[in-house]
Amino acid sequence: MKKTLYIFSNGQLRRKDNTIFFMNEAGEQKYIPVEDTSELMVFGEVDINKRFLEFCAQKEIIIHYFNNYGYYSGTFYPREHYNSGYMILRQAAAYLDGTARLGLARQFVAGAALNIRQVLKYYQNRDKDVAENLAGIEDLREKIPAMQEIPALMAVEGNIREQYYKAFDAIHGQKDFVFEGRSKRPPKNEMNTLISFGNAIVYSTVLSEIYKTHLDPRIGYLHSTNFRRFSLNLDIAEIFKPILVDRVIFTLIGKKMISKKDFKKESGGLLLKENGRRVFVEEMENRLKTTITHRDIGSPVSYRRLIRLELYKLEKHLIGEAAYEPFVSQW
Repeated sequence: MKKTLYIFSNGQLRRKDNTIFFMNEAGEQKYIPVEDTSELMVFGEVDINKRFLEFCAQKEIIIHYFNNYGYYSGTFYPREHYNSGYMILRQAAAYLDGTARLGLARQFVAGAALNIRQVLKYYQNRDKDVAENLAGIEDLREKIPAMQEIPALMAVEGNIREQYYKAFDAIHGQKDFVFEGRSKRPPKNEMNTLISFGNAIVYSTVLSEIYKTHLDPRIGYLHSTNFRRFSLNLDIAEIFKPILVDRVIFTLIGKKMISKKDFKKESGGLLLKENGRRVFVEEMENRLKTTITHRDIGSPVSYRRLIRLELYKLEKHLIGEAAYEPFVSQW
């Protein structure tokens, strides 16, 4: 299976014969076989040239860029090789049909809410005091089918996440990672920094999986299709963030794999240092590779593969083969 390569150091990326060649500022060199690489996630200041980009396009390697805070900045998206004119028309038709768009948007929010519930139930079964939060989320979840407009639906989703975030301190129990409410751009404390960093990775991972389907990432349903470059990956990521990002964060904190010393203050916010980023992505990759027995397929499936299967389900929905239902974790 091809791998994701994370680059945290500053340096240069070049083509060297039939490999990717990286040299950091200290002059240390690394050769990366293209056959083993599906995507690059670049967090450092990395210099590239046209020849390297042409090589990546030829080998269908996606490059995701992140800024100093670990926020997603942009993607080098090779020429879409699976894009289907028919599928793009079906995607657009579903977006332009208000009822069809709302139906899909509700499913994405419902999927996110159900996976949030599963995360809380997992920790409730481990004697964490989250019963009140679970009850609040159940009440909010019942409102989803009644929402008749996207902004109202997104408001319900926001309220669900607010209730969910209130349970974080009870789950991890570490005073160094007190939540204090969601803050972004820049994140104001350690927990917010971890959430933002993890979310950026999942958004990019979903985008890479969309590239391997007939879907167009520019046409989303919960998140409006506008002048933003991509939106479908944001929709699908909502379903997987609780079971990927949040579970990884609780593991990192619970096992003391990340501590306060892995953060630094900068520009009015808090950054995750390079070592902390490395620890985070290693645990995230472990999570993405973890397999579960898929109840429909009956065989082991990795979490990364589950993302692709979710996209295939959306394709089938759009062409009228089967109504879309979001993946809900049983673990």
